[in-house]
Amino acid sequence: MAQEAAPLLLLFLTKLVSSTWLEGSGYHAAETYNNEVYVEETPHTPTLDYRVPQWCYPLSIHHGEAICYSPRGGNYRSSLGTRCELSCDRGFRLFGQRSVQCLPSRHWSGMAYCRQIRCHVLPALHYGSYQCTAGVLVDSRCDYACLLGYQLEGDRTRMCMEDGRWSGSEPICVDIEPPKIRCPDSRERIAEPEKLTATVYWDPPHVKDSADGIIKRVTLRGPEPGSEFPEGEHVIRYTAYDLAYNRASCKFVVRVQVSRCPVLKPPQNGYLSCTSAGNNYGAMCNYFCDGGYDRQGTPSRICQSSHQWSGSQPTCVPMQINVDVNSAASLLDQFFEKRRLLIVSAPDPSDRFYKMQIAMLQQATCGLDLRHITIIELVGQPPHEVGRIQEQQLSASIIEQLRQFLQITRSRFNMVLVDKQGTDRERFIEPIDTDQLFDFIDTYLLSSQEASRRAENRDVCE
Repeated sequence: MAQEAAPLLLLFLTKLVSSTWLEGSGYHAAETYNNEVYVEETPHTPTLDYRVPQWCYPLSIHHGEAICYSPRGGNYRSSLGTRCELSCDRGFRLFGQRSVQCLPSRHWSGMAYCRQIRCHVLPALHYGSYQCTAGVLVDSRCDYACLLGYQLEGDRTRMCMEDGRWSGSEPICVDIEPPKIRCPDSRERIAEPEKLTATVYWDPPHVKDSADGIIKRVTLRGPEPGSEFPEGEHVIRYTAYDLAYNRASCKFVVRVQVSRCPVLKPPQNGYLSCTSAGNNYGAMCNYFCDGGYDRQGTPSRICQSSHQWSGSQPTCVPMQINVDVNSAASLLDQFFEKRRLLIVSAPDPSDRFYKMQIAMLQQATCGLDLRHITIIELVGQPPHEVGRIQEQQLSASIIEQLRQFLQITRSRFNMVLVDKQGTDRERFIEPIDTDQLFDFIDTYLLSSQEASRRAENRDVCE
């Protein structure tokens, strides 16, 4: 009976052990396993002994320091219960626990390490640069500087601080220096002959920017190069602007001189007609005499580069009337473009109209001279007919030719006005007031030159 019960007990134990292994093991029952039995060992708990000097491994931290306090005194730096305060050197930051304790498990209660502190890389400085003493490490000093022509605005120096940030703020380089500009030299010019102006040329100013070398624009105040400059002093100014709108100006002077001769005076009983300004280099002055006067001497003079006039001053002498001529045409030619003729004819010296007209003309001698009028009188009947110019007597043949040429009758009073070109311009059959006569001449017969001189001498006869 004992031999039969032994196999049954062994089978029961085998089933019991197999069931315990599978339960909660995570394996399936269908799988096959051996029949070994494993017994869990109880963890070994060391015997606590506070007198062991190095219960935990010696504690050290790279780039840092551990200050420890042991219950057993200063010689027990890693004994059971020792507490250490951890810190890092300057420039390093502690990661982990600042305080650890040596535990009964012969391990420290925590770990820590020191990591080097770094600031971010500073950005590049536009138009400038910086230099650092120790890169991006703590206490590194970075000094900023700007390129030539720029000025630094902001912090000149920044320090990498222990919190990993840079002190101050990022500076900037600003262009505050104006550009350099140099104008051409001042210049003097002499006006050209017969002109009161001079053409002046010059090169553009030399402009350079001290910063980036870029000039935005250059403005000119004054005439352009190659302009005609009148006599006098002219200031030319240039202004240059850079990209930052800094500006710089320069100026120079253009002087134009007119070479002149002494001012000419008109001859007595005459006048001048000059080109240009009348006395500048190259100007020509023509001399003219009033009606009834002849010019003696050079007709014109020119202002020379030596500031002297060519030739000499002519004179105006009273016109010499030659009555000893062969024809009326020869007599009239002497007055061509010089004098107007007023021919007064009457049948008898006692003619009432004749006496009235002659009396009015004698009272207006000044006005007649101003208007270049010469009076010819034809009075009476042949053979006692009298013809005279001023105090000179005309021959009978000349009188007859004049009457025929101008169709002047002897039978009654009449008067003929002949202009400087020898043209019959007006006839009168009755005496005319001298004011009316002068109004007609001033309105229809005066040249522009005569009108100008008439306006200048308007009050001479008053």
